[in-house]
Amino acid sequence: MLHFESDYTMSAHPAILQALQSSSQEHYAGYGLDTVSQEAQDRIRAATLNPDADIHFVVGGTQANKIVIASLLRAFEGVVATDSAHIATHEAGAIESSGHKVLTTPQVNGKLTSEALQQVLDSWENDDNRDHMVRPGMVYISHPTEFGTLYSRSELATLHSICLKHHIPLFVDGARLGYGLAAKSTDVTLPDLAQYADVFTIGGTKMGALFGEAIVLRHRDMIASFFSQIKLHGALPAKGWLLGLQFNTLFNDNLYWNIGEYADHLAMQIHDTAASKGYSFMVDSPTNQQFFTVDHQTIERLSQYMPVAVWQQRENQFDIRIATSWSTTQDDVDQLLILL
Repeated sequence: MLHFESDYTMSAHPAILQALQSSSQEHYAGYGLDTVSQEAQDRIRAATLNPDADIHFVVGGTQANKIVIASLLRAFEGVVATDSAHIATHEAGAIESSGHKVLTTPQVNGKLTSEALQQVLDSWENDDNRDHMVRPGMVYISHPTEFGTLYSRSELATLHSICLKHHIPLFVDGARLGYGLAAKSTDVTLPDLAQYADVFTIGGTKMGALFGEAIVLRHRDMIASFFSQIKLHGALPAKGWLLGLQFNTLFNDNLYWNIGEYADHLAMQIHDTAASKGYSFMVDSPTNQQFFTVDHQTIERLSQYMPVAVWQQRENQFDIRIATSWSTTQDDVDQLLILL
């Protein structure tokens, strides 16, 4: 069977497994206060060109999103996001369970536009009853988006400027950040993201780690007692070095970028072949996630050889997702291209 249904269907990149094996006889301090986690934090600070960044490692993406949003918002505030955002669709009400509403607005190719954001903020500010309403207290986007699309540097700068004007933070979910940074068409670098986002995450789970996400705050005093906030949410593992060790490996010798480039390269082979065979695309994605439209007969045929991830359905038309990763081989891609 071929496996293109997601980018986290195998354990971890060999370099990660080797690092974990090599450290198996070492002793480390607990709760992420160990030397290897500190080294990983320093590598990320260097990569973002922000020596003042406050960096914490947690196990999963939903966990990271909930902690950041719950820690930044006051009780009467909500978070602005698109209606396709992960926090609004695939996190089982995690944000709402923390007492905060997700204030959704329509997406455009998976993205939050500056016009849509401005409309949400203006709508609240111009309402005479705003003091009775949930206040937009922060903005959430993901890069890449749920559809594999990317923000440009100018789009990020514009969203950032709107947030500055309204005195609210911009939070960027980077669960698949490496695939976005490696895309050939992007003009966004990691230092750009660190400049425009008040908080962002660097995903490990979907980028070759066993598990783990890095939360990057612009400066150490941005969220008061953030270490305690992580503990409060049950997200502070005693063996925190297992997370630090993985990010230390990913940010050594350009491994994080190499994984992204490799997966994107294979994904674009799939994109180009599908396009040449007349397939239409739900969106034009330059990253490891490709979404194209097939009929029921094609799904039945593909399902004989691979799990098929259906994203949405319109009568006899199905948008399916094909995802590549560090574990995808050229042989896997060649076989898929034959099936297409």
